[in-house]
Amino acid sequence: MEKEVFIFGHKKPDTDSICASLVRERLDKKNGWNCTVAKRLGKVNKETQYVLNYLHIEAPEMIDEVEEGQEVCLVDHNEFKQSVEGIEKAKILSVTDHHRIANFETAEPLYYTAKPYGCTCTILFEEYKTFGHEISKEEAILMASAIISDTLLLKSPTTTEHDKKALTELEKIAGINIEEYGLEMLKAGTDLGDFSEAELVNLDAKEFEKDENRFVIAQVNTVSIEDVLKRQEDLEKAMNSEIEKKGLQLFAFVITDILNSNSEIIALGNRTDAVEKAFDVKLENHRALLKNVVSRKKQLLPNIDKNM
Repeated sequence: MEKEVFIFGHKKPDTDSICASLVRERLDKKNGWNCTVAKRLGKVNKETQYVLNYLHIEAPEMIDEVEEGQEVCLVDHNEFKQSVEGIEKAKILSVTDHHRIANFETAEPLYYTAKPYGCTCTILFEEYKTFGHEISKEEAILMASAIISDTLLLKSPTTTEHDKKALTELEKIAGINIEEYGLEMLKAGTDLGDFSEAELVNLDAKEFEKDENRFVIAQVNTVSIEDVLKRQEDLEKAMNSEIEKKGLQLFAFVITDILNSNSEIIALGNRTDAVEKAFDVKLENHRALLKNVVSRKKQLLPNIDKNM
């Protein structure tokens, strides 16, 4: 029996991370590579669970670490800080990603596909087309859901013509109304009421490093920024706890309004100046409104990173 090859996205997985893992597994099997199996590196969020429930399928098995020499395929990430424990000693066979390349090194050659698209599943959609494989309804819904999530129904500045074309084709195969389905899916992810403040600031948090400065950008989607800000005092306590625990210079917690495409940022640490410079704002009560800012990948990270 062949040893399993693990496919997984980043820690604190989002819909693209989970869906891309499942889609990549299905694509591999259509290509005759039957040893790959989708995994996940964290709890499934409510938005992604909506997709899984809609399709009546189970989430991939969760793993906390990999053994030395374990063969893996990465999707939706490449930075080791965002990957599984033990990734430095794993054998990385491939990467399929749409983020920047940072802190990444392997001992052997590998297949690496990186495109500046709005979503990893758009890349996988094009791979289906390249190989000439028919896309099933389930696969179409998985890929469409990921694109909707990462591009906020094509409203995010990360959206490309490739994402639009893919979503148009996937809508026909899936047999669903993308606007109706997408809005319900996104709204499912904005139900934050039963999360503790510690859970909220870690729900979708990514850690980065720049010139020995360690910082986290966490993001949640909502239909009411005001409701989330009612918890600011306790959110700050949770953020300060993460700063102390991880030795961070900055923790940025971004609350994004999916209906109006604005965000409110709460920033703590000794490098909050990077946020002020990045967006030409003045933090008041540790926070500021970021108009037309919704994307961590294209707006938040690049601007904060260059000012750290």
